[in-house]
Amino acid sequence: MSPGARSSASTGSGSGTGARRRRQPWERWPDSRLLELRFSDLDLRLEGSRLGERIDRVLGEFARCNIPFRPHFWLAEDFFTPDGVPGIAVPFYLAHPRLARLEENQMMEVEGGSPEWCLRILRHELGHAVDNAFLLRRRRKRQQIFGRSSQPYPDYYAPKPYSKRFVLHLDSWYAQSHPDEDFAETFAVWLQPTSAWRRRYAGWPALKKLEYMDELMRSLVGKKPRVTTRRKVDPIQRLRGTLGEYYAEKRRRYGFDYPAFYDRDLRQLFSDLPEFRANRPADAFLRSVRAEVCRKVARWTGTYQYTIDQVLEDMITRCQELGLHLSGTEQQTTLDFTVLLTVQTMNYLHSGRHRIAL
Repeated sequence: MSPGARSSASTGSGSGTGARRRRQPWERWPDSRLLELRFSDLDLRLEGSRLGERIDRVLGEFARCNIPFRPHFWLAEDFFTPDGVPGIAVPFYLAHPRLARLEENQMMEVEGGSPEWCLRILRHELGHAVDNAFLLRRRRKRQQIFGRSSQPYPDYYAPKPYSKRFVLHLDSWYAQSHPDEDFAETFAVWLQPTSAWRRRYAGWPALKKLEYMDELMRSLVGKKPRVTTRRKVDPIQRLRGTLGEYYAEKRRRYGFDYPAFYDRDLRQLFSDLPEFRANRPADAFLRSVRAEVCRKVARWTGTYQYTIDQVLEDMITRCQELGLHLSGTEQQTTLDFTVLLTVQTMNYLHSGRHRIAL
């Protein structure tokens, strides 16, 4: 959509509630067959999707700022906003429920799958798009407050979970990863209608960033963007790779290089003594509570479920190797193990070894 072309907040794709999603030939395919499909063969649209409706909602929030800019959107592998482009790529799997199920089966969760989660990410990406559209990174005060955009992006970053120099918006303390992410996270908190950011961040150094963001956005009222290209980077229509290749690389990227420090803890929670050998094996028990425990620990620690699951898989394998069995009730053991996994994850987060993949 060309910036300022409409007074209403719309994706420009007819994505409102009146549009109907087209049926796809692959909707009923099993995962094994679907993974063989190329991205370019998906034939997806934003029209009629819940994703399109959520885009419209965030654009509606931004429209109230009276800044005559609307980014364009396209379907890609993931959420991202390319440098120099005032537009936003959104993930293919949110455009169709069958693909969302595949994402969950492959990664244990659907990034942006819930309405609120999706809106948080879209607000963040909108911050990048506004930054690009108005060349805000060139402003000296913006550089002084957030840092220079020219700082290289790391492959991984080590967050400080209790720092008050950054806002808290997306998981994994994402504002700490790079100055541009700090800017986008601050923008998202500023834009969110019910964030009450002045009260929420009172006394935090991050409040100065929010106050600057408020000042900066007010200065853009009525101003036309300086960059208006509608270029799309890596839209799915041009991608020849398969879904299977995509998920193999994604799982590799979010794997966990976690050291095996937990034998002692597992022996305290379970037992290899003869009197417990008739009880349920610890590895079988952990498999039965795996999904529930992963969801809880991921929610508490801000770490990807897939990442946590790699730790859990190592623990399950280790329980089998040690010949461990339940020595207490399943209810109490589930609670104790959830605490154990959370502590292990948080210890790793606070150590110098922990790195979060960008």
